[in-house]
Amino acid sequence: MCDADKLDDRGCKGAPDWIVEIVSPSSKQMDYYTKLFKYRTAGVREYWLVDSDKNLVLVYNFEHGTSEPYTLQDSVKTGIYEDLWIDFSAMKMNGSY
Repeated sequence: MCDADKLDDRGCKGAPDWIVEIVSPSSKQMDYYTKLFKYRTAGVREYWLVDSDKNLVLVYNFEHGTSEPYTLQDSVKTGIYEDLWIDFSAMKMNGSY
């Protein structure tokens, strides 16, 4: 969350700014299509899909209307945080690095 006004004692009010979704085989269709549409229309600013089966990180920046593919060997910069990078190569994902 970037906006602290969205938080209260019960949790988040409104859409989170950034969502990172780890795709599982049983939810691929929901993650790639249903959630993508719902998050975009709800006001999420950035949505990342991490799919270890495909060695893929899809970054959707809804504020700029862009999407970029990366691999699990890449270091990926967030679009909504100025100095935040996620180095996927340093993480163990589904038995690989």
